[in-house]
Amino acid sequence: MKNILTLVVLFAIGNTFAQQDSTAVYKKRVLETTEVDFLTSYYSQDGDNASVTGGIGSEELTDFTPTLIVSLPLSADEVLTIDAGISSYSSASSSNLDPFDGASEGSPWVASSGASQQDTWASLNVGYSHSSDDRNNIWSANVSFANEFDYTSIGFGGGFAKLFNEKNTEIGVKANVYLDTWKPVYPIELDAFKQTKGNLNQGFFQGIDILDQNGSVSTNWSPVTGFDLIKDKARNSYSLSFSFSQILSKKAQMALFFDLVKQDGWLANPMQRVYFGDVDNYYVGNAASIANYTSSSNKDVFQLADDIERLPDSRFKIPLGMRFNYYINETISLRTYYRYYFDDWGINSHTANVELPIKITSKFTLYPSYRFYNQTAADYFAPYEENVSTSEFYTSDYDLSKFSANQYGFGVSYTDIFTNFKIWKFGLKNVDFKYHNYKRNTGLSANIFAIGFKFVMD
Repeated sequence: MKNILTLVVLFAIGNTFAQQDSTAVYKKRVLETTEVDFLTSYYSQDGDNASVTGGIGSEELTDFTPTLIVSLPLSADEVLTIDAGISSYSSASSSNLDPFDGASEGSPWVASSGASQQDTWASLNVGYSHSSDDRNNIWSANVSFANEFDYTSIGFGGGFAKLFNEKNTEIGVKANVYLDTWKPVYPIELDAFKQTKGNLNQGFFQGIDILDQNGSVSTNWSPVTGFDLIKDKARNSYSLSFSFSQILSKKAQMALFFDLVKQDGWLANPMQRVYFGDVDNYYVGNAASIANYTSSSNKDVFQLADDIERLPDSRFKIPLGMRFNYYINETISLRTYYRYYFDDWGINSHTANVELPIKITSKFTLYPSYRFYNQTAADYFAPYEENVSTSEFYTSDYDLSKFSANQYGFGVSYTDIFTNFKIWKFGLKNVDFKYHNYKRNTGLSANIFAIGFKFVMD
């Protein structure tokens, strides 16, 4: 009897452990295996309203951005995501921080060959998420770091999402903080004016003739005083985001979201020149080209800045948006997006986007898309030579101007659920390629090429 009782107890204990092991084995994981995404994009643009040269000049720019994203399942409930990227760009506009570097005469229409023509931006973001056993509660946290030659950013945040109604409904909230710091770089003539304490016969200015509007040599140029006296070089951003999504039927899903964003600190860009319409103009270069200064045919005269961009030290933004996706049939789906945005600088904008995924085969899907955007101008914006020196704030950055834009896109996606193609222990899950053509009514145009590869570990 004793032996039988012992066997029953052992059987019960063994059965309990077997059930626990079974639960551990068959519990659905948030992420089944390690995933690696390699993304890269190439961006090129051109236009005639460069902000570094006061709202006129070449906006030619190219940018190449490779990004690596690794998602690691730490357990059945936890995922760690590491996102690292590098952006290498070449800009005609930023090169004209010093338009005379590598040339005896500069022009807003000609890129300088100096060191400011190229730069590299690098970023690292680490995210963590934890899901409850029933997968109805998801907690997340993230930290980030980014750096380029004149700017450093540190960020952190967290969020919570709740699913209910048999996971047909989801609400979420996220908060993020970015603590950024300028390492200010000024246009060459302003920096030289600061270094020589206004002496136009020393340093950079030594041996250089400064010309007035009539082409005559003059020593009367001086920028607005105090451009270099900003002590607080911080730019801080705080955001609180809310989202709500609902499965409406077997074919339809919608989502609503809105953000509250507060920024404070040095929100202007010290690299961006401003020219006033109520003060005299002064130049360096070929006097004969002054009359033709605003034309792209000007290759050899450059106007000295009156000041740098000045903007308020706070900004409050509110974007509100919605998404609606609809499964039409086995071949075609519809994805739509709309956002309304406003801030206390006077900008109001509308964004509308539509994408129509078309499934060609079991592995290939096409993605034609269209995006429309328009906005009003910020209260402080005026084009080249239309700001006035008596204003407290001013900018000629066309990103803050009134404009509308159209973007046409096309993409193709390849999916292999069996991951037949392999690199070491990783199988290729899908490849995505997208192209977008972007045009503003101000003349700016851009082309964007992007390709992404997703690999999963066997």
